[in-house]
Amino acid sequence: MGKVYDALRRAEEQRARRIQEAVSGSASLPAVEAPAASRPAPPRRSAGAELAPHQREKRSLLGRLLGRRGRAATEDTGALNKRRIALLQPESQVAEQFRSLRARIDSIAAAHPEHPLRTIAVTSALQGDGKTMAAVSLAAVTSMNVGRRVLLVDCDLRKPNVAQSLGLRVDAGLAEVLNGAATAEEAIQKVDGTTLDVLPVRGLPSNPSELLASQQMRDLIAHVAGRYDRVILDLPPTLGLPDAKTVSELCDGLVFVVRAEKTPREDANAAIEVLDRRRILGLVLNDADENEGGRYGYGA
Repeated sequence: MGKVYDALRRAEEQRARRIQEAVSGSASLPAVEAPAASRPAPPRRSAGAELAPHQREKRSLLGRLLGRRGRAATEDTGALNKRRIALLQPESQVAEQFRSLRARIDSIAAAHPEHPLRTIAVTSALQGDGKTMAAVSLAAVTSMNVGRRVLLVDCDLRKPNVAQSLGLRVDAGLAEVLNGAATAEEAIQKVDGTTLDVLPVRGLPSNPSELLASQQMRDLIAHVAGRYDRVILDLPPTLGLPDAKTVSELCDGLVFVVRAEKTPREDANAAIEVLDRRRILGLVLNDADENEGGRYGYGA
């Protein structure tokens, strides 16, 4: 028993010395005692030692991966903050631009009381034009009106962004409501610190176009339109998919998003024709030059 204790004690002493030498920058390590025989530890490579070609390649690849992940994390955070900027900075120029858009929609609704604008669809020609940013921002500033109940619905069953943008944990979403696995009341949740309600997306169904074109979708829009003063729907991009056209026809009006220096003019025109330009309430120009009225803007 004493020999075992002595061996354990020597091993602990050597481990402690190795740790101390590593901290102090020692160039070599002592041998590590094994139960049967001592084995010399492989020599440590000094900081300036030359790497073999395959080692340099591995280290270079690792550095690129880590750098890419770091950049991606920064870009992801920036994209998320951009989408919810009207909530993060309600007094910003961006929020004011969307207040102007809200006022325009309200004025149109007041001028035509026979055609109430309770359900507003937001879409764009292509992915990445900023439709989710516009939908979140418009819903946010609209919900700031005292006493007005506002619901934001993520209708993009292929690449949803609303829940992530608002930091929501989703237990049930639009697909579950349309499939009958949950009720709208069970799936709708409130954004912390606001009066804004959200119906997000959880599961990505195999038949998104069919679900959005179903009678259940029609019934859902009619149901929430009866409960809320305004419902903002974040639709998928228009071109290449039937989804935006299908859902937009169930809504009272449309807001179309174009990204400056990115959305091709011919694609924007084609999407507007698909949607029917007569139903468009306004255009949002995303990423406009700051010298032309702010980072974001809108037009008729």
